[in-house]
Amino acid sequence: MVNNKTIDAKILSRMFLAGAKNLEAKKEWINELNVFPVPDGDTGTNMTLTIMSAASEVGALENPDMETLAKAISSGSLRGARGNSGVILSQLLRGFTRGVRKLTDLDAPAIAAAMERGVETAYKAVMKPKEGTILTVARAAADKAIELADGAEDLNSFFDGIFQHAEETLARTPEMLPVLKEAGVVDSGGQGLLEVFRGAIDGYHGKEVDYSQFEASAAPKITKISPQAEADIKFGYCTEFIILLEKTLPQEEITRFREFLDSIGDSIVLVADDEIVKVHVHTNHPGQAFERALTYGQLSRMKIDNMREEHQEKLIKDAEKLAREQAEKEKEPPKDYGFISVSVGEGLSGIFRELGVDYLIEGGQTMNPSTEDMLNAIDKVNAKTIYIFPNNKNIILAANQARDLTEDKEIIVVPTKTIPQGISAMISFVPEKGGEENLASMTDAISRVKTGQVTYAVRDTRIDDKEIHEGDIMGIGDAGILAVGKERLQVAEEMVAEMIDEESEIISVYYGEDVSEEDAEALSDALTEKYPECEVELNQGGQPIYYYLISVE
Repeated sequence: MVNNKTIDAKILSRMFLAGAKNLEAKKEWINELNVFPVPDGDTGTNMTLTIMSAASEVGALENPDMETLAKAISSGSLRGARGNSGVILSQLLRGFTRGVRKLTDLDAPAIAAAMERGVETAYKAVMKPKEGTILTVARAAADKAIELADGAEDLNSFFDGIFQHAEETLARTPEMLPVLKEAGVVDSGGQGLLEVFRGAIDGYHGKEVDYSQFEASAAPKITKISPQAEADIKFGYCTEFIILLEKTLPQEEITRFREFLDSIGDSIVLVADDEIVKVHVHTNHPGQAFERALTYGQLSRMKIDNMREEHQEKLIKDAEKLAREQAEKEKEPPKDYGFISVSVGEGLSGIFRELGVDYLIEGGQTMNPSTEDMLNAIDKVNAKTIYIFPNNKNIILAANQARDLTEDKEIIVVPTKTIPQGISAMISFVPEKGGEENLASMTDAISRVKTGQVTYAVRDTRIDDKEIHEGDIMGIGDAGILAVGKERLQVAEEMVAEMIDEESEIISVYYGEDVSEEDAEALSDALTEKYPECEVELNQGGQPIYYYLISVE
């Protein structure tokens, strides 16, 4: 029998997992709502990967109270956040969970206050909030919750009223954003949030949802191998777990904990933020590691693998060698500056390496890297100040989130929206300048780069007064569609014609994995003939999806 007045941690957990499951079920449909008909990693995919990261954390908890549930939702979504829509969703969840974590049961006023806090947190994360988006739908839902809370007789009518108002607000998003109206769609991020609400309400009413995929992540792995390697293994148990912190650990306590782990084992990886600590250690005494960790908070995602049964001798030796190399690297003094860039395609990645980028994150249009991917990259670059080049407008928020979660290094996110902008920004770096001075120089360099991308349409739509049909070739500029046609060469030439002005000096062409060198040279020759006053540079980019990336400076 459902308590119609309040919900506890068990019910909230069920609601969250049901919301995540419903979003996952609708992700392809939500992807179809994206205005630009390009074959990208879209809103539905990004939001689903974000919430599923948190759902895996929640599914691993046994009988959580409100605080451990809140930490799992917040930390999982923050680290798994991908794309702008995913980051905004993670911030909505972060604010909401901060509003409920100290409570035992939630009534309508408590839920409304937490929803309002979630909206405030999300708006702060976005530099220039735009109405007609997921933010608008979230704010409308929170406002309605505040309006209904005090007079709510039960949660049934309270949730129904919130959902109905959110649905009506979503239907009005095309009136707020002309580009949505032209394409004949509602905002995809807002639709994604509505599906989370819809699933959560189903979960509240006890609708059956299959949670097995969330629980599977917590199951231990057991494998068998030959006994020959046993004698060579000094510490036999690979032990991993997450501590859900009761309070933030000061740096000196983290150092003491690391020293303790070092006294009972090796191959230690310890990553901490203000809410969780992730631990990996090879030891002969897993119980001692668990007992010490329990003094800091509850444990989650515990896993012990017997390496004497699980690993071949060669793999063990390779791991030990890698651990030694990593330890030696950590002993090296950090350099002043390091660089992380998002890239895709062998040729483009090679260009970034030649320019001095320390770590490349594979991704971009087809799969937006998560905040966790950014944090892992930051951990691997041994530098005091690290510049990150997202090279995609949909990755900048995730990079900013990783910056905010990093305490031991200065992280500077350079707001590059395209790969050519990232290349130009990297070229403009001057070691003798300070961090902020270099950021100013890079930002100035970015402002002088116009980028065009040639790809194909995956569905029919109308945008920027252009009729687009599935299979058409599109030339997409910084501000919208510049050219549409049937032939790659024609569309590329028409797109560049829209980008060129009297101040243009350099045209850089990066051709993708589906373009032959012969076709790329034909485009280069055509541009050289048409714009003799410009220098035309041709590079093999190797990127998928996009036939050409072209910059004009």
